[in-house]
Amino acid sequence: MDPTKFTLDENELPKQWYNIQADLPTPLESPLNPGTKEPITPDDLSAIFPMSLIKQEMSTDRWIKIPDEVRDIYTLWRPSPLYRARRLERALKTPAKIYYKWEGVSPPGSHKPNTAVPQTYYNAKAGIERITTETGAGQWGSALSFATRLFDLECTVYMVRVSYDQKPYRRVMMETWGGQVFPSPSNKTECGRKLLIEKPDTTGSLGMAISEAVEDAATHDNANYALGSVLNHVMLHQTVIGLEMQKQFEMAEETPDVMFGCVGGGSNFAGAVFPYIGEALRGKGDCDCPRIVSCEPASCPTLTKGVFAYDFGDAAQMTPLLKMYTLGHDYVPPGIHAGGLRYHGNSPLLSKLTHDGYMEAVSYHQTEVFKSALTFARSEGFLLAPETAHCVHAVIEEALRCKQTGEEKVLFFCGSGHGDFDLAAYDDYLRGNMTDPGDPTDAVRESISKLPEV
Repeated sequence: MDPTKFTLDENELPKQWYNIQADLPTPLESPLNPGTKEPITPDDLSAIFPMSLIKQEMSTDRWIKIPDEVRDIYTLWRPSPLYRARRLERALKTPAKIYYKWEGVSPPGSHKPNTAVPQTYYNAKAGIERITTETGAGQWGSALSFATRLFDLECTVYMVRVSYDQKPYRRVMMETWGGQVFPSPSNKTECGRKLLIEKPDTTGSLGMAISEAVEDAATHDNANYALGSVLNHVMLHQTVIGLEMQKQFEMAEETPDVMFGCVGGGSNFAGAVFPYIGEALRGKGDCDCPRIVSCEPASCPTLTKGVFAYDFGDAAQMTPLLKMYTLGHDYVPPGIHAGGLRYHGNSPLLSKLTHDGYMEAVSYHQTEVFKSALTFARSEGFLLAPETAHCVHAVIEEALRCKQTGEEKVLFFCGSGHGDFDLAAYDDYLRGNMTDPGDPTDAVRESISKLPEV
């Protein structure tokens, strides 16, 4: 019988994370202090991050050891399986081979604990007692609530208001692990109160929630902030996905031709593809890098309609200035169901690799994305997170092109998480109540016009 999934033993779990900064042809542009416009220093970040994570953020070492205690916790769900989507292939009648790495096996149900656990570990080692954060759809907030419980730390989560209302069971999951959850913008912070005065009916955004979490951490002793995506150390921790996957593709005796992943801040996809891009940059083997395609919502088209420029990572302009693709820190995306993709910016590393031509991007409307999510669920069985459904739609489109051309391409997507708490979204689609937001071009143009001068 042909194998459906490819699994590794626990002793094959990677012992090091891969840092792509070591292999970039040109160095990553430094984040800037928003006041001086000079490159940030470790001291600029020390108010909200432990020094161990600041060192990882700035490191150019190729390999960074995974602490034994972190690896031990990883074994609760890692290594995660690589699946061959044979039933989907048959449903599409395509000669293409479709594979996916399934991160939905973690306790919170996504890739997010891959970085939540080490971030909490390093904060605990530094004597921090409480961690603050933001969350969109609730995947990151769930992961950090889970991780802080393992290390007996407190967790405060600012959840984007529209997702707080759409996904109440994510809140329950966070609270089960001891997390405190507040809809954002909230009355808990000065910036939240200001946002509510300016935009009382706002759906909220990740940029707003980040502002609240950063302010909370910066104004309280023994509290730090943790970010679930975007920053270099988050991309670093997620490479455990791609490092496992390379071994699993060797087991399958395949090499991916095209790789797809959903991108909001970029961490799950970066984790999957950076080890492959790194091999190409180092000239390992035949030097061929797969075609790599980021998939994002048409209503929050950071990579497809944004600009590559310095911008704030949050709405209240509290973070350092990051060189990234951005829609402008003032942009508030429509309240689509893929809450984890409603971010105005992107990872500076992923942005640079896109700008330099190693990656490309596409965007889709949520109705077409959910149509493909149903196709996947009715063939493979798993209900995907709305975020993940974006790259499944791209895979299905590519597989159908292969059907027309007869090409036997090897296609891959990163299954970043399950949709078991997103049933309201599926219900909207099944009952014909789901709609697509209008063209964001004018709103994006207005927001981009307010970018900071650097």
